[in-house]
Amino acid sequence: MPTSQDMTTALDPGLLDALQHQVAVFARRAEQTRLGGTGQLRNSMDRAAYLLLNRLEQEGPMGVKALAAGMGIDSSTVTRQVAPLVDTGLVKRTSHPEDGRAVVLQLSPRGLARLEEVRSSRRQLMVEVTEGWTPDERESFCMLLTRFNSALSARQSGLPAQPEAGASRAEPSTEA
Repeated sequence: MPTSQDMTTALDPGLLDALQHQVAVFARRAEQTRLGGTGQLRNSMDRAAYLLLNRLEQEGPMGVKALAAGMGIDSSTVTRQVAPLVDTGLVKRTSHPEDGRAVVLQLSPRGLARLEEVRSSRRQLMVEVTEGWTPDERESFCMLLTRFNSALSARQSGLPAQPEAGASRAEPSTEA
């Protein structure tokens, strides 16, 4: 079985350099704009906040440990990132229904409205950025980007990458 090093030398180094460069440019542009939508600062949102709110909306109320585990980050990081979301009323801390001593984080109605506002603005940005693309090109790009993110996530967690061939529509990732 070929090793990772064997495969790297068998692939076109120029193409690999171009790929890593484009990923770096994408990461910088994404941070610069925070993929904040159509240029409206009020519709931008910190990446960590967006991913936390998105996870809470998709999976419902949960404790800090569960939220951290699901996002592949440390509990102390989640605690630090959630604090301003609680302070601004986007997330509520409530008692666990079965164990009153445990704290559960829950997306507030205000948080849900803010998340939808940001999503709507980001959808418009995607429309504008991919103007002139065919639906198949958008679908292919989404599938490949999802596959790339999954491979990065698997590598980070030490698991083998799961091929996503045949996945027609990528679900939004909630990973950080």
